[in-house]
Amino acid sequence: MLLTIPDVLTVAQVKEMRAKLDAADWVDGKVTAGYQAQRVKENHQLPEGHPLAAELGEIVLGALARSPLFMSAALPLRVFPPMFNRYTGGGHFGTHVDTAIRAMASTGQRIRTDISATLFLAGPEEYEGGELMVEDSYGSHSVKLPAGQMVLYPATSLHRVEPVTRGARVASFFWIQSMIRSDADRTLLFDLDQGIQRVAAEAPGSGAAVALTGVYHNLMRRWAEM
Repeated sequence: MLLTIPDVLTVAQVKEMRAKLDAADWVDGKVTAGYQAQRVKENHQLPEGHPLAAELGEIVLGALARSPLFMSAALPLRVFPPMFNRYTGGGHFGTHVDTAIRAMASTGQRIRTDISATLFLAGPEEYEGGELMVEDSYGSHSVKLPAGQMVLYPATSLHRVEPVTRGARVASFFWIQSMIRSDADRTLLFDLDQGIQRVAAEAPGSGAAVALTGVYHNLMRRWAEM
């Protein structure tokens, strides 16, 4: 499932974060890339464990916790601490698949990367190029969102970032280990949850909503990994 989460951050939050990121000292993005990714990755990022990354990451995590759409779609068990990257002057990231298991620099705890997330911190008008291209069985999808919006997509997907030919593409990126390992099962649960919410809104007190909610939670019991 590829899904846009609108308005994760407010305009004020984006402005505050950008002011700090624009003044930050960036390092070569290859420092966190695997062997294959190092060959196709040309960008800059804040080092893992950098105090600014930790500070801004807390803002992102707080915003995610307040997003019902994110919680419904991701069903998160663990979220990798948000990282931050910057693409300028032709910077790009060639086609790759994200590393399956990542260890948190602060604790060493490992998470399985079920879902990849990109939270845009620069608006489309600020740069040319830089589209996130995500490939699935239906083809290649181009994603370039307003600042403060986020896209979720399966970490198993082949994806790339097109060269940035003008301006700077600034974003936060991270991964989620979901309680539901299978993308297909997560999609079914998400669609069911959205349907339950519509039924509840259109027919308050409906017995159908209660029955469907029971189905939802019984599927969670069957599929969830804790």
